[in-house]
Amino acid sequence: MEFSAKQIAGLLKGSIEGNENATVSNLSKIEEGKPGTLSFLANKLYTPYVYTTDASIVIVNKDLVLDKPVKETCTLIRVEDAYGSFATLLEMYTQFKQDKKGIEQPSFIAASAKLGTDCYVGAFAYIGENVKIGNNVKIYPHCYIGDNTTIGDNCTFYSGVKIYHECIIGNHCTVHSSTVIGSDGFGFAPNSENNYKKVPQIGNVILEDHVEIGSNTSIDRATMGSTIIRKGVKLDNLIQIAHNVEVGENTVMAGGAFIAGSSKIGKNVMIGGQAGVIGHLTVADGVKIAGQSGVGNDITKEGEVVQGSPAFAIGEYKRAYVLFRGLTKMNDRLREIEKQLKK
Repeated sequence: MEFSAKQIAGLLKGSIEGNENATVSNLSKIEEGKPGTLSFLANKLYTPYVYTTDASIVIVNKDLVLDKPVKETCTLIRVEDAYGSFATLLEMYTQFKQDKKGIEQPSFIAASAKLGTDCYVGAFAYIGENVKIGNNVKIYPHCYIGDNTTIGDNCTFYSGVKIYHECIIGNHCTVHSSTVIGSDGFGFAPNSENNYKKVPQIGNVILEDHVEIGSNTSIDRATMGSTIIRKGVKLDNLIQIAHNVEVGENTVMAGGAFIAGSSKIGKNVMIGGQAGVIGHLTVADGVKIAGQSGVGNDITKEGEVVQGSPAFAIGEYKRAYVLFRGLTKMNDRLREIEKQLKK
């Protein structure tokens, strides 16, 4: 499908420099631009490419100052925020490409399940008893939706997602391939025979609205009650959220992070890749946890930045790290002093 510079400028409320009838049907990076593609320039380091790109349309910031003319084949659309505007177009483009509807066969939908309007169910998907699914929900092939699960409107579940029984998913949620929601929490009790007896996990998982979860992430159901992922949370790939954890609004976690059981993570928290939080802790609102950090105590100060394992305030960590890197030299100096004292 083709779009003209005039149409795109109208969507973005931008101004056109060049041919308003120039058309595009695909996207490209500015340094790899080809005729018929749309690109953008937001990072000043890439400014030289605007003069050489073969992209037909480039979105730029209004305040961009050009040292020389661009190619005649390149039309510029000036907007307040080139990166944000391009992201808006990408979102529209993605929605257009993924506008699937209907029920493919073979798939299984229990007679007691209820689907809203304009839903898509891919081949080999399974939807269990008493499942309630809202409008405009997309369930890609090989997904599993367990009994008594509730899903809101405008959600997307990519191929291979597994949602166990009794879970509750809000509106506008996206879950990427091979993620599991509602698997059993890690609950085992030692017995007199020195074996471990499984503790039944009878709770569920709740995802509130506008949650996005990357691929191969696991969110365990609560032992009792709910594991809760609050509104606006964004989780990367390969993350483990254990039973009875609560993650506050608009918190983000990078790949490989893990939160152990019953910990409470505040809102607007940022957790770096491979960082971990042990069980039964509280992390205050706005805290930033650097990648590969290990949090072993409550963080009660809002907005604090921590690093290290065990993690502590980042300013202290950096000062300690400077000393740590100099330990070998310090040790050599001490040995030399010992030699001198012996003499």
